[in-house]
Amino acid sequence: QVQLVESGGGMVQAGASLRVSCAASGLTFSSYPMAWFRQAPGKKREFVSAISWRGGNTFYADSAEGRFIISRDNVKNTVYLQMNDLKPEDTAVYYCAARARSYGSLSRNEYDYDYWGRGTQVTVSS
Repeated sequence: QVQLVESGGGMVQAGASLRVSCAASGLTFSSYPMAWFRQAPGKKREFVSAISWRGGNTFYADSAEGRFIISRDNVKNTVYLQMNDLKPEDTAVYYCAARARSYGSLSRNEYDYDYWGRGTQVTVSS
């Protein structure tokens, strides 16, 4: 049974940093691309960042570029999202997702991801 469990969310002030984590089990984590998405109240879920199976390739939404860093540890089966200089508009539930295609390409499209966590809330106050 595949499980993705996010953690590390919380409430911070604008300008602060936060790192969210996603621990995976029940899948061949080291061969799957992973991604982070987020959903703010009343808005559609949107892409944040993705990382290749080995971690050598990453890309980001424009809103995350230069402030967020995605990384992964294939020994710990965990993907991370380091978020710096947080803004109130970053407030959302953050979800990690796995694309169940071994050594597959990265994608911004949520429909290309097969497994999802339940999310962790990040709230940024001004």
